[in-house]
Order: sequence, then C-alpha cells, then structure tokens
Amino acid sequence: MFTGGTARLLVRNDGEAALELTVEPWADAYQLLPGQTCVVVTHSPAEDGSWSGTLRRDEPFQVDHRRDSVTVWANGNCFHLSDMAGGAIDAADWQCPAQSGVPEPGSTGSFRE
Repeated sequence: MFTGGTARLLVRNDGEAALELTVEPWADAYQLLPGQTCVVVTHSPAEDGSWSGTLRRDEPFQVDHRRDSVTVWANGNCFHLSDMAGGAIDAADWQCPAQSGVPEPGSTGSFRE
C-alpha cells in the first residue's frame, strides 16, 4: 500500500508549434502538439507525503520554460504522464504506485518521442 503523497501538474501547449516536455531527473522527453495537455504525476516516498523540493523544501515540482521547451523537475521518487481523462500516456517503470490505464508492455504513448 502506498502511504506517501501524490502531486499532479498540468502542462498545456498553447503555442502554435510543438513543445518539448522533458521530465527530470530522468531526462525523458515528450512532444506536446499545439493544444495538447498532459498531466505529470509524481509520488513522494515519505510517509507524511512531504517533498524534497528543488529550490525550496516541500515543493513537488519545479518548472523551467524556454521558447520551444519546458522542463519539469518531479521531486518524487517516480513519475508518470496521463491525459486529462486519466488515461496513461507513459507509465515509466520507476516503481510508481499502481495506476489505472497503464499501457501494455512495449507500447508507446502518443506523446513519446
């Protein structure tokens, strides 16, 4: 049973060109097309649900934006991506707690580069 905390961050591409989304510290890169939104989900390993933070304590995410890309630092012990309906885009095998809508092994999420 998972006893830590869960944090979700919506990332939307409101631009007119594709946007690269990189999730660190795993360096996994995805492409968001114009108008697409994904949810970055991370889980805290701490029983009290606290976060290590990047620049400040107890922050589940840090976001760095550039003209054609965005980097999300997920401060949990794992991450996965979903669409707005909760369907899995990528269920990276980072020993995340059980998730619904996980793609079959070997399948590729629609946002994966």
